[in-house]
Amino acid sequence: MLDRKFVAAHPEDVGVDSEKLEALFARAERDVNSGGLPSAQVAIARRGRLAGIRTFGSAVQDGRDQPATDATLYCIFSSTKAVVAAAVWLLLERGDLRLEEKVSSIIPEFGTNGKENITVEQVLLHIGGFPYAPLHPDNWNDRDKRLEAFSRWRLNWEPSSRFEYHPTSAHWVLAEIIHRRGGTDYREFIRAHITGPMQLDELFVGLPPEQDKRVADVRYTTPPVEPPGGWGDVTPDAILGFNNPKLRQVGIPGGGGITSAAELALFYQPLLNGGETFDGRRILRPETIDFATQVRTQAHHRDAIWDIPINRALSVIVSGDDGNSYLRGFGKATSPRAFGHGGAGGQIAWGDPATGISVGYCTNGFADWMATGRRITAISSLAATCAVA
Repeated sequence: MLDRKFVAAHPEDVGVDSEKLEALFARAERDVNSGGLPSAQVAIARRGRLAGIRTFGSAVQDGRDQPATDATLYCIFSSTKAVVAAAVWLLLERGDLRLEEKVSSIIPEFGTNGKENITVEQVLLHIGGFPYAPLHPDNWNDRDKRLEAFSRWRLNWEPSSRFEYHPTSAHWVLAEIIHRRGGTDYREFIRAHITGPMQLDELFVGLPPEQDKRVADVRYTTPPVEPPGGWGDVTPDAILGFNNPKLRQVGIPGGGGITSAAELALFYQPLLNGGETFDGRRILRPETIDFATQVRTQAHHRDAIWDIPINRALSVIVSGDDGNSYLRGFGKATSPRAFGHGGAGGQIAWGDPATGISVGYCTNGFADWMATGRRITAISSLAATCAVA
């Protein structure tokens, strides 16, 4: 469980307005009470500590429907990408990795079928050109089979010519880069160097089997449909597959993290506070974080749905100053420098350097994408205004 030293006695102790925090909680509760979601959990952090968390509704946990509590864990889907990104940032900081390196020089098995010149940076930005590269679920937890798949993968389009979201393929490559340059399995590296030093003992990339009984099963609250924008392998069947304990144990680097809203919000706190935790543990250097959270995609790298610049930094999204931050998952009140990554079911995870606010929002309910978008905008907007002026 979360160390109590990371929990503020009162929201104002960390500069969070209690009334605004309650308004955020009320908005999250409304979606559950209306029947739109089975459960939801939301948390706000600032100054390195948790200002508050609230959980609403019920979920199937350990095979039976029961009330969701602050101890309930959720799959955070693509919000996992930021956690994996932090591990890559550390390798860059250490000089163990360079953005301009060709992936094939690190992973020779990858250097086939036109992929020879793809760089590490292109993979991090989702402009590598292999968004639909297949990897069968039976092979997710088998490194040798993953490498075999890399060698078969082909390009869908010329690298850097466009942006197209790589739901899982890019992060399988990043996981192997972490292994080769970090000297150990990506899950072990993340635990040893990122979530462990952050003391986030329940931010899991690879769920221990004994924790499975606490995880909320995913369910659709509206008829399942393919998401807009052609997200490849993010299908309803794949989403419901996260109810399988064996899949949760894999720790899919592109979308299989399991945690609570509290630990998700706290993950961003060191990234907002010069790379240090509340109690002075160094995770990353400030200049590394600044470097990693600068927009690197170009004007022609655009969102397929909204036709706006995608604003990608190194495996995270940046809010931006063009009036489209709400279309990127940041609501309408964050600063242009806010960064983070949402999840397929409307999970929210970002931090704002201007205010020090970070938010974690988890749900096990999948609704239609328009309702999900409105919810993300509302929750993010309310979260962004929680700082005491």
